[in-house]
Amino acid sequence: MYHRSVLLSESMEALAIQSNGIYVDATFGGGGHSREILKQLTTGRLVAFDQDAEAIENRIDDPNLTMVHSNFRHIKNFLRLYNALPVNGILADLGISSYHIDSGERGFSTRFEGDLDMRMDKRQKVHARQVVNEYSEERLKEIFRNYGEIDHPAKAAAMIVSARREQPIETTGELVALLKPNATWGKEHKYMAQIFQALRIEVNQELEALKEFLVQSVEILGTGGRLVVISYHSLEDKLVKNFFRAGNWSGEVEKDFYGNALVPLQVITRKPIVSGESEINENPRARSARLRIAKKI
Repeated sequence: MYHRSVLLSESMEALAIQSNGIYVDATFGGGGHSREILKQLTTGRLVAFDQDAEAIENRIDDPNLTMVHSNFRHIKNFLRLYNALPVNGILADLGISSYHIDSGERGFSTRFEGDLDMRMDKRQKVHARQVVNEYSEERLKEIFRNYGEIDHPAKAAAMIVSARREQPIETTGELVALLKPNATWGKEHKYMAQIFQALRIEVNQELEALKEFLVQSVEILGTGGRLVVISYHSLEDKLVKNFFRAGNWSGEVEKDFYGNALVPLQVITRKPIVSGESEINENPRARSARLRIAKKI
C-alpha cells in the first residue's frame, strides 16, 4: 500500500463535489483521495498531479481521470494544456507519504540505511548528498534553522563540514551516526527527523513550490470553487493559513481606500480540522495532519 489517505471523508466533504465538475488532486500519491473523488463524478473530470514516477504507476483506470507527471507548482500550465479551466475544487495532501518513509533506498527515513537522496522527482539533479557535501556551513545552518527548526543549528552544520573534510557523507546511516550525539538525550529520533525534514524541504524546494501552487490555485479556481489543503508541519500550515486569510505570506489583510478587505478567498475553517482518535490509532501519520478549507470569492 502506497499510503493510507488522511482525513479522507473530511476532505471529500470539504470539496463539496459536483458530479459534473472539474477537480484537481494536486498530490496523487497512492490515489486514495482521487478514487473517492472519481466515485462522485459522472460527467465531471479529475486531473491528478504527482512528481514521483512511482506514484504515477498507481494510476486509476477511469475515463474521467487525467494523470500528470509533474510538480503541482506547474498546475496552471497543465490545466490550460488539458482544457480544464476553471476548476471547481483543488485538494492537496502535502508532506511525505508512508511509502517514501518505508522505502529506505530513497533516503527519506532515519530508520533505514540508504543513499542520501531525498528527491521526490528522480529527474531533478539536486539531491541530499549534494546539499550535505557541497553547501557552505552558513547555508547548512540556515537550512537547519529555517526548515528543521532545530536547536543549535550552527553546531550541526559545523559537524557536517568537519566530517566531510575527511570523507564525503554518502548515506543516511552515516549522517545519523554523525549528528545523533548532538541531540538531547531521549529526543534523538525527533532531532534526526527535523534534520531530515530540513534536507528534504531544501532538496525538493517544497515551500517555494507550495507558494507557487497557492497563488496559481486562486487563478484557476472558478467563483465559489474550493481549495482544500492538508499540511503536516508548522512551516506548511503557516503558509496555508496566512494565504487563506490574506492572500499573502504575512497574513496581514490589505484593504482598499474604503476599508474593504482585498482578499481572494473566504476562509471556511477558522481552525484546522484534525484527525479523530480512531484514525490516529489506525494511522499514526494522521496525528500531525491539519486540514484547511477556503472558497474562491
